[in-house]
Amino acid sequence: MNITIINDSRDDNAAGRQKVRAHNLFGVAPHFIGVTHELEAAGNIIDALDALDGAPGVILVNIAPRNGAAKKWKNGTPFGYFRYRRTLVVSAVDGHILCLARKFALSRDVRVLDTESAAALLAEKGIIAPAVAGHVVKSQFRSFDFLPRIGFCLATHPALKIGEPVPFASIPEAPRALWYVDNFGNCKTTLLTEDVCPDAERRVATTLGALRLYDRLKDVPEGEAALIVGSSGLGRARFLEVVVQGRSAAEEFGLEVGSEI
Repeated sequence: MNITIINDSRDDNAAGRQKVRAHNLFGVAPHFIGVTHELEAAGNIIDALDALDGAPGVILVNIAPRNGAAKKWKNGTPFGYFRYRRTLVVSAVDGHILCLARKFALSRDVRVLDTESAAALLAEKGIIAPAVAGHVVKSQFRSFDFLPRIGFCLATHPALKIGEPVPFASIPEAPRALWYVDNFGNCKTTLLTEDVCPDAERRVATTLGALRLYDRLKDVPEGEAALIVGSSGLGRARFLEVVVQGRSAAEEFGLEVGSEI
């Protein structure tokens, strides 16, 4: 089984602790993807599912600050889970983290967990000692204390159905924006080919001006800014990318994750 962690607690100490705990529970070394933005997490969920190519897996996702709007929760946004084919996805559910999962219609609903009852279940299943349950509920590092444990519980007890089902339709729609900037400065967007309406010359209106749509990066003339059908996505549906052939589109246009397109 493949285990993937997508998390904003990504420094060496935090990432290392999460990986050791997941390895200890699942018995396999996890893959770790550090993110800084909800849309990065959203896109990486899709890419992780695509990379799994239908194989069994568990994807554990958290990007949940405690400040600002997050103050409305007892201890950060709730977690929820859904299953796509043979993969279990356990994720924080607030904001846009699951917006691309909604866009790809990966499930009808996400089952939102109550941390206290979920911690009691972990104790009941022998995953944690009963005395640890209170600590898990109040933990300031839920990506270490709660997320891998509840993921392991749900993965090893696939018949379990806990939490309140919330329709995917209630999750915010994906903004027309960038979700990732790669090391070449190419910018992955939340858009698919079906989301845009090219004119007769295959030009698409964007916030950056009219950009021609090409099927491959190779086809873009030197120095031209364009949209291409990128490598990220799921199945035959691939995200469009903003590129400048031979240069960094991010630097050329001052783009970053979250920039509207």
